Amino acid sequence: MKAILCRAVADDIGTLNVEDVELPPLGPGEARVRLRAAAVNFPDILTVQGKYQHKPALPFIPGTEGAGDVVALGDGVTNVKVRDRVIVGGLGCYAEEIQVPAVTLRPIPAGIGYVEAASFTVTYLTAYVALVRRARLEAGEWLLVHGAAGGVGLAAVDLGKHIGAKVIATASTDAKRAFLNDYGADHVLPSSGFREAVKEITGGDGANVIYDPVGGDVFDESTRCIAFDGRILIIGFTSGRIPQIGMNMPLIKGYSILGVRAGEYGRKFPEKGRQNMFAITKLLAEKKIHPHIHARFPLSQAVDAMRTLQDRSVIGKVVIEP
Repeated sequence: MKAILCRAVADDIGTLNVEDVELPPLGPGEARVRLRAAAVNFPDILTVQGKYQHKPALPFIPGTEGAGDVVALGDGVTNVKVRDRVIVGGLGCYAEEIQVPAVTLRPIPAGIGYVEAASFTVTYLTAYVALVRRARLEAGEWLLVHGAAGGVGLAAVDLGKHIGAKVIATASTDAKRAFLNDYGADHVLPSSGFREAVKEITGGDGANVIYDPVGGDVFDESTRCIAFDGRILIIGFTSGRIPQIGMNMPLIKGYSILGVRAGEYGRKFPEKGRQNMFAITKLLAEKKIHPHIHARFPLSQAVDAMRTLQDRSVIGKVVIEP
């Protein structure tokens, strides 16, 4: 089969190549899936560059989110059958096929395509753990979402609106802001200089919940427009700068700073993790959330797909179709 292979970590993702790879024989409890779609996520780039928390042994096939058809089963598998349409998680999705423990596979809901199925889990799970589990966002509260046109940001806008929050979204370009207006955000602002506008929109109180995958200057400004008893959710640092804060500020303004690691949350609390996954899959099946696909690329152009994330041109998600 064809797959993207990373043989050495490097800042230049152009070192990735399409190669012929032979999967090992299926072991007991394993399933082989013919991938129809694989989502591109920013951590995929960081992993190839050796900058992510998880550092897989070399060589490896990037990609942790996909969907496809079961084509073969190892001994003892009873939860899926050949030809089932399934959602796949785990390293190795930038490939024509993947082998995983069968128990990790989830059925694609009826009426949902491979591309949607492959591209919603990471972003919506992050948004769900952040907004529901960590911040306990309530209907009627003001939610400020930074980097709102990106994958994790757009999922937070979508889920926040479903919960009933009033959503303020920030984005860096006119095109992204226009999209967010059409997508359903209540107010859309530039990604810098938003402080006074947020305070004016919220009647001087500030945002109850701030969802921040950007960090840097965006976090610094967010501390100036957070409501008393508010919650700032730390999703990541796409700006490249990890901010610091004097502890007198959350003391005086009475707000909380909450870290969000959706995968680790599920590992620490397995039952809640299963509930989280069930909840977002149910929302997808009922079409109460709306993943947006920015672009699709063939496997041979996987590096080009990854570079669209690097240059910040993506609205929503990018998908590779092996």
